[in-house]
Amino acid sequence: MSEAVAVPSPLVFGGGWLGQAVGREAVRRGGGVVLTSRDVERRAALSAEGLAAVDPDEATALAGAVAGASAILVCAPPEPDGCPGLKALSSALSTAGVWPDWIGYVSSTAVYGDRAGGWAFEDSELNAASLEGARRVRAERDWLDAGQGMGLTVQIFRLPALYGPGRSPLDRLRDGTARIVRKPGQVFNRVHVDDVVSGLFASMARPRPGAAYILCDDEPAPADMVMEGAARRLGLPTPPEVDWHDPSVSETMRRFYLDSKRLSNARAKAELGWRPRYPTWREGLEALLT
Repeated sequence: MSEAVAVPSPLVFGGGWLGQAVGREAVRRGGGVVLTSRDVERRAALSAEGLAAVDPDEATALAGAVAGASAILVCAPPEPDGCPGLKALSSALSTAGVWPDWIGYVSSTAVYGDRAGGWAFEDSELNAASLEGARRVRAERDWLDAGQGMGLTVQIFRLPALYGPGRSPLDRLRDGTARIVRKPGQVFNRVHVDDVVSGLFASMARPRPGAAYILCDDEPAPADMVMEGAARRLGLPTPPEVDWHDPSVSETMRRFYLDSKRLSNARAKAELGWRPRYPTWREGLEALLT
């Protein structure tokens, strides 16, 4: 295995919550990292943390970051006219004249749509029920087509709801914004942000062009079960119940209730040797309390 793959130095297009977690892990492993952000203040904050940052609209800076990257991860969500990362990076790759060992596109399990509680696998039909899911389907296709056309090792990662430090039912219970939303028969997986990061780095060590992976926990569970369990663990009263159509339920959360499905992470385990450190929501929430 080459040193560049053993200690990846990624360019992360999209310096948000997940992108920053990937950047910190790259540094922890002894590699470098560059994240993109159009926000001047965010770039300054990232730099203060030791994470290099560039404006993706600055073509020269982006091409320089591409030239120094052993891997590229795209975390930015798709826009109405496609993936902003694909548009910017296609030009930067041509300008840089170098090709990274690995390109990963972060997608969503919304591409599967509703399965009425049934299982979804990487090869299952894509049948997005939301506009956001449909845009993900298009972005996946565009990236895979670009990979074939340019000879790039593109991998797709389909993620369910992410949680982790500062973003979990525990935080909503503590700040009083938590609600119990019951929808009979509704079930879905979730995944701790640290498990996503470990899965991405496992793939960097074992690239497979055109592969798609679901990174999720091992136990699909209803949202109300998780919230009630979190409240018990904190010793707090069960939060008030609301209908999933209630205005107090955010649009982001409401999208999760459109679909009911169980997700399989068997391919990631078999091909990447990956195992979630937090196989269920119980371990994940417990870790956030320590």
